[in-house]
Amino acid sequence: MKDRLYLLKPDFVDKGKIYFCPGCAQVEGMLSFYPALRKKIEVHYIDFPRPRPLLIAEIGEENQGCPKLVLGEEHDVPEGVTVTEAKGRRFIAAPLDICRYLAHAYAVGEPH
Repeated sequence: MKDRLYLLKPDFVDKGKIYFCPGCAQVEGMLSFYPALRKKIEVHYIDFPRPRPLLIAEIGEENQGCPKLVLGEEHDVPEGVTVTEAKGRRFIAAPLDICRYLAHAYAVGEPH
């Protein structure tokens, strides 16, 4: 099973204003630098309103914030990257940790 990345779609409306998720934008930036990553992982763009059924099914209602990277393959996790587990699945929540993991697992440039 591939690693699965969940990002909020940009231009969502909350309380009458248009927003984007800064953490999701950071990870999206890495994907733009290394487009080959999109072929190696599954990227899911989800709507802002909760509940977020795809994430709930994967890692539970309490973990539906974004970005999230649900680990599917058995890549080593680099030292210092925080991995959490829920519903029997391991995932990474912090944007910079997601980028560090992707760099390590898929041999692309890492954040400096």
